[in-house]
Amino acid sequence: MATLLLSDIQTALYELCWQVVQGNLKWDLGANVLGDMMALKDDMASILADVFCILDLETSALEEKNKRDHYTQLVGACLCFVPEAILKERLDPETLESLGLIKQAHQFNQKIVKIKTKLFYKQQKFNLLREENEGYAKLITELGQDLSGNITSNLVLESIKSLIGCFNLDPNRVLDIILEVYESRSDQDEFFLSLIKSYMCEPITLCHILGFKFKFYQEPNEETPKSLYHIAAALLHHNLIELEDLYVHLMPLDAAIIEEHKREISEAKQIARKLVMVVLPSEKSEDKEKEKEKEEEKNEKPPDNQKLGLLEALLWIGDWHHAQSIMDQMPSFYATSHKAIALALCQLIHLTVEPLYRRAGIPKGARGCVLQPLRNKRAPQPAESFEDLRKDTFSMLCYLGPHLSHDAILFAKIVRLGKAFMKEEILLSCFLSIADQVLLPSLSLMECNACMSEELWGLFKLFPYQHRYRLYGQWKNETYSGHPLLVKVKAQTVERAKYIMKRLTKENVKQSGRQIGKLSHSNPTILFDYMLSQIQWYDNLIVPVVDSLKYLTSLNYDVLAYCIIEALANPEKEKMKHDDTTISSWLQSLASLCGAVFRKYPIELAGLLQYVTNQLKAGKSFDLLILKEVVQKMAGIEITDEMTSEQLEAMTGGEQLKAEGGYFGQIRNTKKSSQRLKDALLDHELALPLCLLMAQQRNGVVFLEGGEKHLKLVGHLYDQCHDTLVQFGGFLASNLSTEDYIKRVPSIDILCNQFHTPHDAAFFLSRPMYAHQISSKYDELKKAEKGNRQQQKAHKYVAACEQVMTPVHEAVVSLHPSRVWDDIRPQFYATFWSLTMYDLAVPQTAYEREVNKLKAQIKAIEENPETPLNKKKKEKERCTALQEKLLEEEKKQQEHVQRVLHRLKLEKDNWLLAKSTKNETITKFLQLCLFPRCIFSSIDAVYCARFVELVHQQKTPNFCTLLCYDRVFSAIIYTVASCTENESHRYGRFLCCMLETVTRWHSDRAVYEKECVNYPGFLTIFRATGFDGGNKVDQLDYENFRHVVHKWHYMLTKASVHCLETGDYTHIRNILIVLTKILPCYPKVLNLGQALECRVHKICLEEKDKRPDLYALAMGYSGRLKSQKVHMVPENEFHHKEQPARSATPASQQNGPGSTGKPATSTSKTEEGASEDGDRGKDKSQGTSKPVNKANSAAAKVTTSNGNGALNSTKAVKERDDKEKSVKEKKEKKEKTPGSTPETKAETRREKQRDEKAGKEERVTREGKEKTPKADREKVKLEDKSSKEDKAKAGNGEPVEPSREAVKESKSKEKGDRNAATGSLKSPNPRSESAESERGEEPFYSARLLPSVL
Repeated sequence: MATLLLSDIQTALYELCWQVVQGNLKWDLGANVLGDMMALKDDMASILADVFCILDLETSALEEKNKRDHYTQLVGACLCFVPEAILKERLDPETLESLGLIKQAHQFNQKIVKIKTKLFYKQQKFNLLREENEGYAKLITELGQDLSGNITSNLVLESIKSLIGCFNLDPNRVLDIILEVYESRSDQDEFFLSLIKSYMCEPITLCHILGFKFKFYQEPNEETPKSLYHIAAALLHHNLIELEDLYVHLMPLDAAIIEEHKREISEAKQIARKLVMVVLPSEKSEDKEKEKEKEEEKNEKPPDNQKLGLLEALLWIGDWHHAQSIMDQMPSFYATSHKAIALALCQLIHLTVEPLYRRAGIPKGARGCVLQPLRNKRAPQPAESFEDLRKDTFSMLCYLGPHLSHDAILFAKIVRLGKAFMKEEILLSCFLSIADQVLLPSLSLMECNACMSEELWGLFKLFPYQHRYRLYGQWKNETYSGHPLLVKVKAQTVERAKYIMKRLTKENVKQSGRQIGKLSHSNPTILFDYMLSQIQWYDNLIVPVVDSLKYLTSLNYDVLAYCIIEALANPEKEKMKHDDTTISSWLQSLASLCGAVFRKYPIELAGLLQYVTNQLKAGKSFDLLILKEVVQKMAGIEITDEMTSEQLEAMTGGEQLKAEGGYFGQIRNTKKSSQRLKDALLDHELALPLCLLMAQQRNGVVFLEGGEKHLKLVGHLYDQCHDTLVQFGGFLASNLSTEDYIKRVPSIDILCNQFHTPHDAAFFLSRPMYAHQISSKYDELKKAEKGNRQQQKAHKYVAACEQVMTPVHEAVVSLHPSRVWDDIRPQFYATFWSLTMYDLAVPQTAYEREVNKLKAQIKAIEENPETPLNKKKKEKERCTALQEKLLEEEKKQQEHVQRVLHRLKLEKDNWLLAKSTKNETITKFLQLCLFPRCIFSSIDAVYCARFVELVHQQKTPNFCTLLCYDRVFSAIIYTVASCTENESHRYGRFLCCMLETVTRWHSDRAVYEKECVNYPGFLTIFRATGFDGGNKVDQLDYENFRHVVHKWHYMLTKASVHCLETGDYTHIRNILIVLTKILPCYPKVLNLGQALECRVHKICLEEKDKRPDLYALAMGYSGRLKSQKVHMVPENEFHHKEQPARSATPASQQNGPGSTGKPATSTSKTEEGASEDGDRGKDKSQGTSKPVNKANSAAAKVTTSNGNGALNSTKAVKERDDKEKSVKEKKEKKEKTPGSTPETKAETRREKQRDEKAGKEERVTREGKEKTPKADREKVKLEDKSSKEDKAKAGNGEPVEPSREAVKESKSKEKGDRNAATGSLKSPNPRSESAESERGEEPFYSARLLPSVL
């Protein structure tokens, strides 16, 4: 606004004066107006004079004389308020003359010329050195005198003035000499600075003199003295000269500095490339010649970098403000890359942080070197508090950057201040920036300083791992690319790492480990990155690498954890092999390394565990392999389905027995490592989330990760997820305290309903909690009432169980639909899922075996003469202590098992409902309990078999043992087909344990009669009222049981052959695994073994070149099967066979129109025929698209015929003796029975004819495919027995169901059970109670109770 106003005033004045000149306004009026305007501004007279000057030039050029006169008159009238001096400066001499201000214009012009010449062109005569030696000599003497007395700069200045006046000395030369003397006496800053300040007239003159001095040293091979830098810095610091004025006199130019910096970076990168590249010999010689040329060029020393010299001097005197200005003109860290400047800046930082370090940072007991503060009041103020560090210290450190490496002491001071800072205040950002930009890059440039690495870890461990890992990421991926020195260091580190890794072996681990440790102190990220890349290629390096890492610092271990996680998360790496069927070997190698490294060394686990958790959240289960390895190595918990029977037995005992005999490798010294793992999980609240995520991911693998992946890989991922869950859950159960576990694991209904955890996994997690709670409650009750009697203890234990488990019984009701609890009680369900093998049996053999091993060890130690006595003593004490622990543990488990069995004995009567049919009960039991748990783990597989046997031994009401075993052995095709590889191992183990029990009963009549006769589980007829003791006829005798066992073996063979013939990879693999597992108990019959051997041999031939893994499995099984041949027996030795003549009797002859047993036989055969016709109808309608159904139909038919005949043949023999006595009773019974009506007879005959036709076709087919005619003959024989049995039962007056109802029931039941097997044992629709009451009692061999799930 001021500028616009001035221009407006000038314009107005000009217009006014121009109107007067033009004659439009009288000059006197114009003068009055101008006089009035003088009050507007102070300098109005000067402004008016400028206007008069312009008009003077314009009017002098005009031809009209009157206008010139008007102008002269106006100026003359204004003389009263415009000073004459101003007008004399501005107006032309002729105008001044006309106004009367000067006498003559000519004389005035001459006078002006003289004055200008004198001022600007005449040189004053001063004496220089050569003209006046004496004066300058006296000046130098005056300046060089001793200044320690009372001599001040003012006194010396007066002497200097006298010398200048006396000898007529040049003042500029005098100033130059003062500066020269100041250079030589640079310690007298105070005196000379005050002298120069008093002497000097203009700063620019002093700056020029200094500039000339610097210019003198800008020639090649010249070196600028430090004293000159010092005086220049001192003059700058005291503001006697300006940096901008001096900076232009310094060399080199800023552009040249930038070019030099770029050249250094490119040279460093070129060196790095050469170190990485493979160089040929010819190229090496060329490179050597180029290097020689460069060295020759370097010999010609360029001029000093005067800007850096001045910068150093400024830093030494503490002028940070000017030093910062110079550094801002240069590329980042260019200045501090020169050691002298870095050290000067380090010294300035030392002085700045000294008071605060003395107060808060210095360790206890340390003295340290006391630093004297700068006497310079204008230097940065020393920091008294952490807030003061923000002012200058942090900015100085940022300018210093990686070159803090030149001063290890300052490095340690900053780190210690950081530690104290973190304790006092929480202000992370500042120190995080310093760590990122200064501390870590500086560490890279230090030469293997392990102490600094440990100091830095003292600060870093105060940060959360997220901040640390971010710093490591910046350090590894960005820091090394910004500085030429760091680029070279990175290349040298990689070259050295290659050298070490090439020579690393098991034999030289110690030497190589020291070299690795030395290299890792400074550049761990680069070293570990290369080492991990090598391990991913060569997994045999894992063991020597892990052993060689013992010389690392704590910081290095933390960096190693970060590098491992970064390598695992590499997005460029595929986690599957190219065949898409297996996990990549690099991931397996890294997982193995993780387990070994984290176990052996104290590395924080939080980052790795969080990474696995995040991967699970993202629906990726590949990285569970890492968790599996870490838990296995750190906690000593192995998960394998290849456990021997001895190991499996040991796993059912206590923790000590598990550790001694349950694992392949003896687990030693895992206490510390497992404690570290537990602490990491609890501190970061990852224990339960990991369990839940694994449980959810296991069921989601097929859907979330299946996609386009190969079925084999999906199965492998499922197994890995499941195995890791079991392993991790086992770790938590054995390591977490009772309080920690109960606090973290929610109740079963919340787990399943809220977190959507699968039921088997939910009970797996809850089971230890129940055990802990029962144990705690039992201890409370014992303390409350002190009683030592065993009976009292048992009652207290039962009471404790009731208190703990009652809420569980209520909670499990919500897990399934209400109709489920119509068949089994929640108490039975919860009891099954909450117990373990530890609760059911004591592995006495395993305890004895381990104790004997320890005794043998003690004996071996005593007999070894080479072992020192003290070592012998220690080892013997260790073995003795272990032995005592094992015996105490065995005793404790025995007492526990007795209490559990007592509890089960009291509970068993309430387990199963009497109103429910046995078939429905067994279906629910298999579907919801047995099958889900038997494939959960190997121990669970054994548990399931043992639990079934225990329920039988407890004489549990309403539980049919025979039916349970029958359903297990008759329904394996679909179960086997739906298993993964590891589940097949577990399912096979379950079948083997079940077969062991059956084989034990089959092999000895006395055992059978002791353990099975008079047990409700072996009743062949069930009544809705439950077990009332029964009679001898209702029990299955020994020989009939042997028939049933043969039928089960036959069904297993049938299912196995079917799976082997499908050609499907999963079917073949799984059945081979199952067959291998059950080999100790099956096959026992020679012809069945031969059928299997034939089919397996065919698989070997077919898969040799197609699927090597199937070929290997088949060959392994084939070899073991041949070795078992010696233990196989002919069929007639396995079970008693009827005479061939009797078995050859056609069924149609026995079931003719005049047969007395016609109704019963009609019923039985109609059920079979209906089932077969239904299946045949399906086959015809579906054509060849579903060949499996044909096999199912055939298997169904064989199941029913074999089962009915085998179970009841002996009864038929006994009752046939009484046939003649009961003819009349049978006839009366026949007349009363609805099955004897004409309509029923006709329908029965038609069904019988279809049945015989289908049976003939089936026999022909089986003879062609399996070549086992004995089995076919057996079928005919069993059918014959079945018909006889039906006749006998009709003769004894036992009720037989009407044929029409039987046909309908059989059809619906066959269909329902087939669907059940297909849909993971989905339960069939429950029948109404009215149907049961109409039926009254139901024979065991009824098609309703022995359905064919095949």
